[in-house]
Amino acid sequence: MTTPAPVTTELTIGGMTCAACVGRVEKRLGRLEGVTATVNLATERAHITHPATLSTAELIATVERAGYTAEPPPPPRPVATHTTELTIGGMTCAACVGRVEKRLGRLEGVTATVNLATERAHITHPASVSVAELTATVEKAGYTAEPVPTSAGRGATGDDGAEPDADGAQDQQDQREKKKAAIAREERDRLLITALLSIPVLVISMVPALQFRNWQWVCFVLSTPVAAWGSWPFHARAARGLRHGAATMDTLVSLGVIAAFSWSTYALFFGGAGEPGMEMPFTLLPSASGDTPHVYLEAAVAVPLFVLTGRWLEARARHGTGSALRALANLAAKDVVIRVDGAERRIPIEQLRVGDLFVVRPGERVATDGVVTEGGSALDMSLVTGESAPVEVSPGSAVVGGAVNSGGLLEVRAEAVGADTQLARITRLVEDAQAGKAKAQRLADAVAGIFVPVVLAIAVTVLGFWLGAGADPQAAVTVAVAVLVVACPCALGLATPTALLAATGRGAQLGILVKGPQALEGLRRVDTVVLDKTGTLTIGEMGVTQVTCRTEGLDEATVVRLAGAVEQGSEHPVGRAVVSHARRGAAEGDGLPAVIGFAATAGHGVSGRVDGHQVTVSRPDAEPADDATQGDQAALPAELADAVREAESTGHTAVLVRVNGAPEAVLALGDSLRPGAFRAVDHLRRLGLRTVLATGDSEATARAVAERLGITEVHARATPEGKAELVRSLREHGHRVAVIGDGVNDAAALANADLGIAMGGGTDAAIGAADVTLVREDMGALPDAVRLARRTLGMVRSNLAWAFGYNAVTLPLAAVGWLNPMVAAAAMSASSVIVVGNSLRLRGWQPTSSTGAPGRPRPSNPRPGGGRPAGNRPSRSRARATAASEQS
Repeated sequence: MTTPAPVTTELTIGGMTCAACVGRVEKRLGRLEGVTATVNLATERAHITHPATLSTAELIATVERAGYTAEPPPPPRPVATHTTELTIGGMTCAACVGRVEKRLGRLEGVTATVNLATERAHITHPASVSVAELTATVEKAGYTAEPVPTSAGRGATGDDGAEPDADGAQDQQDQREKKKAAIAREERDRLLITALLSIPVLVISMVPALQFRNWQWVCFVLSTPVAAWGSWPFHARAARGLRHGAATMDTLVSLGVIAAFSWSTYALFFGGAGEPGMEMPFTLLPSASGDTPHVYLEAAVAVPLFVLTGRWLEARARHGTGSALRALANLAAKDVVIRVDGAERRIPIEQLRVGDLFVVRPGERVATDGVVTEGGSALDMSLVTGESAPVEVSPGSAVVGGAVNSGGLLEVRAEAVGADTQLARITRLVEDAQAGKAKAQRLADAVAGIFVPVVLAIAVTVLGFWLGAGADPQAAVTVAVAVLVVACPCALGLATPTALLAATGRGAQLGILVKGPQALEGLRRVDTVVLDKTGTLTIGEMGVTQVTCRTEGLDEATVVRLAGAVEQGSEHPVGRAVVSHARRGAAEGDGLPAVIGFAATAGHGVSGRVDGHQVTVSRPDAEPADDATQGDQAALPAELADAVREAESTGHTAVLVRVNGAPEAVLALGDSLRPGAFRAVDHLRRLGLRTVLATGDSEATARAVAERLGITEVHARATPEGKAELVRSLREHGHRVAVIGDGVNDAAALANADLGIAMGGGTDAAIGAADVTLVREDMGALPDAVRLARRTLGMVRSNLAWAFGYNAVTLPLAAVGWLNPMVAAAAMSASSVIVVGNSLRLRGWQPTSSTGAPGRPRPSNPRPGGGRPAGNRPSRSRARATAASEQS
């Protein structure tokens, strides 16, 4: 008997005046068995966790006996919330992210998550807060903001039947892309000109042998436009931030450039460094020699040069991390050829409606989700589902928008358009996942929020300390500049978003969709996986899994052809499965023969005459239809009797095929394992995960599938409530549980688990309750998802370790005078590039090979039903199960 889960109650406490009152209330409530209470004096609220057997009235009475009033808080008024995406411009580091989130969070009812890598803000807000107000708030913080156009309305009409303004949204998107391209060109040109001016200054300053007469004035002329125009973006953003009371990485860079250039200007004009013939040795450590102060023009040009180079490399790398999402967006068709009254015409995709017939020619993409009405072909769905093998389609087959037609001409009836298509849902899931933040990133953002002010304080303190200790003023200034320049909050801000961008994009390419970083974190921590059977481990459709023929009787092809022909008149699931199996085995172009005198007996089987033979397909224990032949049917041949017993022992359905009264074959029917199911479960065990099978099927069927897959823990005849209770029980025993399922009956278990995983072909209820969706119909995607999660979280940890470690090491080195400002600028730029480059490695991540590991025995029986291996059967018997090929 399980202990009821504790419940939480909120009470409003009256009469408290000080911390002693808080302690008194908490102490009184804590005396009740199983009760823990946290009381807040400011909000006058008590948050109480207590057993379900303890009523709210008892809690209130306890507080009142302590001398205070208590009552439940009024229920919150339901507030309609909206979600808005904004593109944020001008952010350069994690401090900018924290500032935007903080400003938006000051609005009542608004929560915002800002992603530095995607430059997006995901905002949840009440209807009373308009998008214009959100945009204005961001702009007041010193950044630009504009709404991201949504595709939710694509393919739909308004209430008045008007077409959606898709052209307007597309124009906005085109203008945005042009604007970004123009900014990229401007940054590239600025970098090139800065490099042309800076490199001579660096070379001359660092190589004393090249210092000709009046070299310092040539360097001054070259460095002035770099310190002013080349560094202008840093100066402008720093000034904008200061106007709004904010300090960011641009503040540090701007101050570093200004300080180095101002000191050099002073030294040239007033300190004697401008005298003809002055020479200056180059050292990696800041120092002063003689009475003539040094000029640090190389630092003034190196800082903007290296930072601009780092930003350019970083932008290119960040663009690469989002390549998968752009590839998904590019799959969407721009126009489509529809058929109306036999005539064809091309229309924009936005005008396509559910029910329209459209044409897909060889080499074209399927415009939207639909059903094939005419033609046949093979579709390449690798970019949609991650499955590389082409999928054969024919009339009645479902197709997915974005798939490429590899063969013949298809006519398709549209079943979903716009935001309702699978491609749109995949894209939306990937975007949502990339908008989230891992717990580690929230810590990094919190640190970054105070990082820049702390660095500024350290720089001022170091400057004062060196001057107070009697050091040369130029050395003190140089150390302070190095402290300003070497600090890098960018790496902190990019550590997690870039890894998530690359991982979620790579996951989408592999047919693995995660709802956010929390799902990745949960997937990494799970230790138990509860697996549904039907539709998850198995295909979910009845089929012929084995055909056993009588020795010296008819061959398998003939028996299957006759059985399929006589079952054509049956609507029973067994009959449909036999007909489907027979049609698949028929030669191309050959149909099944006609049946004469068809008769069906409820609960027994069907019979009829096919090609001059009297054929009966029935239960093995059914009485023969012809008494004259009963003696011949009293006993089945040994191989057929064994086949019947084996099928029944494994929960499969056995049917006997009689031809002219003689038993010829036994067909075993049941659900077949998904290709790769055994390998997937095996890989989960190798990853250290405990596997549990929970199914509503019979004990025999469940045990047979579990034995086939090597699962030892089985829960058969489990109701939806039973599955949910199993998950709760496992969690109460300290396990972190993931549930994978595909049906409505799995939704409760998925929602109760630490992590829910849905098959992409499952119901909307299951997918909606899940945290991870496996788009490709392959169980092998599950261990791939676990490995990807572990790899991604490992990448995030290494990124954050580098970002924190870099600043922890370089800041003290700069403060004690062991870093030249030029070296500090190069190190700072490299830190961000290293973080982004490390994340980019996830783009090429490949799942571990699914082949079995050496030394691990494969199960002897390749069929889902259990029993003897196919090799031990008569030569005319062959397993037809889909899962049999898995172990071939």
